[in-house]
Amino acid sequence: MDGNDLVRVDIEGHVAKVVLNRPEKLNALNKQMWSMVGDSFTELNKMDNIRCIIFRGEGEKAVGPGADIKEFETERCNSETAAEYGQLMHKAVLAIASCKHPIVVRIRGLCIGGALELAAVCDLRIASSDSRFGIPVSRLGLVMSHFEMAGLIELVGKSTALEILFEGRVFGAEEAMDKGLLTKIVDPEELDEEVRKVVKNICAGAPLVNRWHKKFANRIVEGLKQGKTLTEEEIKEGFDCFDTSDFKEGYKAFIEKREPSFSGN
Repeated sequence: MDGNDLVRVDIEGHVAKVVLNRPEKLNALNKQMWSMVGDSFTELNKMDNIRCIIFRGEGEKAVGPGADIKEFETERCNSETAAEYGQLMHKAVLAIASCKHPIVVRIRGLCIGGALELAAVCDLRIASSDSRFGIPVSRLGLVMSHFEMAGLIELVGKSTALEILFEGRVFGAEEAMDKGLLTKIVDPEELDEEVRKVVKNICAGAPLVNRWHKKFANRIVEGLKQGKTLTEEEIKEGFDCFDTSDFKEGYKAFIEKREPSFSGN
């Protein structure tokens, strides 16, 4: 496979798909893929025509089983090379977490290690009931670094994150749902239709509003962690939607009992 195809970006209308495309290795993440994931989400973040992003693995067996173990002998063989490699991982995680568009993860099969780290910083996670989860790095003598752990802790809390890391188990979708890792579980044959419906609902909303809600939610979480209060400018931004064309279209459509047609302005 051409290395340029290891992470594929497909755009149709207002929806982008970012696909880990290494099915012969169950989409195991290698150095090039980490870099490409970061670059892909960075570029999509610049595109105002996008209203939703679907993140998934190619095939029906896995989003990903984690890292490409073979690279530990070459790319991550000591602390110096591991730190350099970690910068690419951090870039990918940050690019997803800071992306302004809503991101939905489509999970079928394995979502382990690095794949789960990436899924954790997305917005919604929809999984088939036969999916499997875990971060068994303790079995490899590996540490999940601060920036890798942050998204997991934000999603499920410190105690549950440590349970996942301490025990190093691989567990099913029901337990993942109980732990707070997932948004929805559906039967495998219903997965694609459920993802389609969720994405359709997101795209039907005013795109600027969805981006503001995501921005505000991230700011609230950040503020709580750091004890930062909102600035006057941030408070004012909470009312900027009233100056948009989409607001005028939205309330007029409601009054006229029709579906709104949002332009993103």
